[in-house]
Amino acid sequence: MSTDQKFLLIRNYDLFAHISDEEYQELNLDHHFIEANKGEYIYFDSQYHNKLYFLKGGTIKIGYIDEEGKEVIKEIIREGEVFGQFTLERNNLNGEFAQAYKADVSLCAFNIEDFERLLKTKPNIGFHYTKQVGQKLRKFESRLLNLLNKDVKTRLVNFLVMLAREEGETANEEEYTIQNFLTHEDIAQLIGSSRQTVTTMLNELETAGFLTVTRQLINIPSVKNLQKSLAVS
Repeated sequence: MSTDQKFLLIRNYDLFAHISDEEYQELNLDHHFIEANKGEYIYFDSQYHNKLYFLKGGTIKIGYIDEEGKEVIKEIIREGEVFGQFTLERNNLNGEFAQAYKADVSLCAFNIEDFERLLKTKPNIGFHYTKQVGQKLRKFESRLLNLLNKDVKTRLVNFLVMLAREEGETANEEEYTIQNFLTHEDIAQLIGSSRQTVTTMLNELETAGFLTVTRQLINIPSVKNLQKSLAVS
C-alpha cells in the first residue's frame, strides 16, 4: 500500500480526523501503520502484549482457546473500532488472541506508553478516544446483560436488535438493513448457543416475516415487531 493510501486510511479514522496536517506529520502515524493478511494473528497468547490497535480496514476476530483446545470467539471487531489494551492497563488480556478475519486488515498500532504520551500532548485526541472507550464499554455491558437471559431466542433477538442499532442502516426508526458479516457459528458463540440452534431460530424468524437473511444482508422490517416475537414464542 502506498504512503498516500495509508494517509487516507488513517485520516478517515474518526480519532485522527480532527488533527491538523502539521500534527499528523508530528505524530508520525504512518510509522504505526501495519497490515495483516487474512488468517494472520495480530497477537496470540497476549500475556505480555501491551499494545493498542485501531482497525481502519477489515475485520478482526478476538477469542481464546479453552481447556479442551476449542476456539472461543469473544468479539468481532469492525472498521473504526479499537482493541487490544484499550483501557490502557498492562498485561490484562489473559491469553486472548486477535486474528485477521475473512480478509486482509489495516491497523494503526501503539505501545501503551507511546499512546499515553500522545494523549498528554494532544488532549483533543484524548477526548475522542474517551468517547470511543465509553462506547465500547457500553457495548460490552449490553452483551453481558443479554447473555444473562436464560432463553436462547431472547438472546438471539436482543443481539439482532443491538446489531441493527449499532451496525445497521435505516431510513426510519423501525426498518434496519445490516451487512451480514457474521456466520451462524459467530452468532452462536457471541450469544452462548450452538450453530444449529441459531440456524433453526433464524429460519423460524424469517418464515414468520420478522426478518430476511441473504449472504450479504440482514433486513429487519420492524425492530418493534421483532421484539414482540418473543411474546408469542
